[in-house]
Amino acid sequence: MAPHRIGILTGGGDAPGLNAVIRAVVKRGVGQLHWQVVGIEDSFNGLLEEPRRLIDLPPRSCQGLLPRGGTVLGTTNRGDPFDYPDGDGGTSDRSAELAEAIRDEGIEGLIVIGGDGSQRIAARLMEEHGVPVVGVPKTIDNDLAATDFTFGFWSAVEVATEALDRLHTTAEAHDRVMLLEVMGRTAGWIALYAGVSGGADCIAIPEVPYDAERFAQKIRERRRRGRQFTLFVVAEGARPLGDAAPGHRPVGAARRLADALSERLDIESRVTVLGHLQRGGSPIPFDRVLATRFGVAAVDLIQNDQWGRLVRLDNGEITSVPLAEAAVEPRVVDLSHPLIADARAVGIEFGSP
Repeated sequence: MAPHRIGILTGGGDAPGLNAVIRAVVKRGVGQLHWQVVGIEDSFNGLLEEPRRLIDLPPRSCQGLLPRGGTVLGTTNRGDPFDYPDGDGGTSDRSAELAEAIRDEGIEGLIVIGGDGSQRIAARLMEEHGVPVVGVPKTIDNDLAATDFTFGFWSAVEVATEALDRLHTTAEAHDRVMLLEVMGRTAGWIALYAGVSGGADCIAIPEVPYDAERFAQKIRERRRRGRQFTLFVVAEGARPLGDAAPGHRPVGAARRLADALSERLDIESRVTVLGHLQRGGSPIPFDRVLATRFGVAAVDLIQNDQWGRLVRLDNGEITSVPLAEAAVEPRVVDLSHPLIADARAVGIEFGSP
């Protein structure tokens, strides 16, 4: 028989649309199926810290949630119960304690909204401790292989596109090279889509190590045609040819590229780092719709006793896959992706042949 007391939590970084998922779960689960939905604050930490932090979520708790950014439940990326910080610089496995807390609270299963890290935790909880779990994919980087798109991604792309639109006018006014740094340590989806939609001249992404001379040549070509400004989008994980794998560096990717260009050209450049502006604010309509569909689908999986699965978008349809398939390597930009070819076709330079 379908459970009637369900826990829901948000894990990892925030993304526009988290509250829309919570709203859909409550409206479907509580409003229509008469279940009890309990929010767990600050991801798994709400069950591991004393006092426990649980919130009953009646239908009235959904008021105003659809357009609201962030998450009313709070979130963290430092609460892995299998590798939990002990306060002395070390970690310990508190997963059995977490499973016991779930049972102690009468929670019959969890809806875990999060990225690959959160879904790996969810899969282990079910496999090692028998905690029933349904996953909802979330990441603004759009790097989960199990789903075509994740909510929050298109909202981030819109923020980056608007920034490019604004930088375009000031770059043209002052004959400057403008570099916009966006999120994407290992996957360049935001940079790629924003670069195309915002009319960037050059795009630097982690999947394509760049030759700075090719970018310099692009600037020279534009100057010969009377275009004295150039617009770049740089993913935070972008790096030059011969550089090691992405890691911590003293300067950001866009600043590093700007310095490399200055070594080759007499230019005036400016760097803008969007940072957490991409995570904040209200989700755009596409992300509200996708988040709502994901929330409804998660409840329906539970109603049909289909635990251990992750909802996903697959060619426009909402389906699901086993959680184990969600915890694979991140999906990066394939160089054969048609948008790469389309971008090159309109003259965008990637710093590589």
